[in-house]
Amino acid sequence: MNLRKKIKIILYLFILWFGLHSIYIIFDGLHDNGGTADCAVILGNKVNSDGTLSERLEERLKCGLNLYNNKRVKRIIVSGGLGKEGFYEGDKMKEYLINKGIPDSIITVDNKGNNTLKTVENTIKLKDSLNFKSLIIVSQYFHLTRTRMLYRKHNFDNIESVSPNYFELRDIYAITREFFAYYLE
Repeated sequence: MNLRKKIKIILYLFILWFGLHSIYIIFDGLHDNGGTADCAVILGNKVNSDGTLSERLEERLKCGLNLYNNKRVKRIIVSGGLGKEGFYEGDKMKEYLINKGIPDSIITVDNKGNNTLKTVENTIKLKDSLNFKSLIIVSQYFHLTRTRMLYRKHNFDNIESVSPNYFELRDIYAITREFFAYYLE
C-alpha cells in the first residue's frame, strides 16, 4: 500500500471518529432523564460589557432556575471567572437568580471557575462543606459529556446533566472544540 492510500485511510478514519464522537456528545448532551440531585452546578459564560448576561448564559440560568423551581435540586452553585469585560460571571449569575426569586442562602458562588476543569476542581472542594452527594450540571449540550468525564476523573460519579434549549451557529465551532478538548483533558 502506498503512502497516499495510507494517508487517505487515516483521514477517513479520523473523520469517522470525529463524526461518531460528535453525534454521541450531541445526543448525550440533549438527554435529560428528569432525575433529582442535591445540587446544580451552572457553568458560566460571557457577561456583556454593559453587565448584562449573554443570551447563552441567561438560558443556562433559566435552566437552573427550572431545576430549583421543579424541586429537582436543593442548592445551586454558579461557577465562572473574571471576564475580559470586567465582571465576575459567578456574581452576575447569582444576581440574576436572586432577582428571579431564588433565596440567596442556597446559592454558592465560585468566581475562580475560569474553565471547565477549574469549575470541577472547585466544586469537588465544596462537596463536604455543602454536603452534597449528587449533582446536575447545567451547560450547553455539547459541553456536558466532557464535563461529566472530568467529574468522574475526580472520583465523583453521581452526576446528571441538563442543557437549555438554546442553539446557535457558533455550536458548530464548539462541537469541534469539544472533540479535541475531550481527548486532551
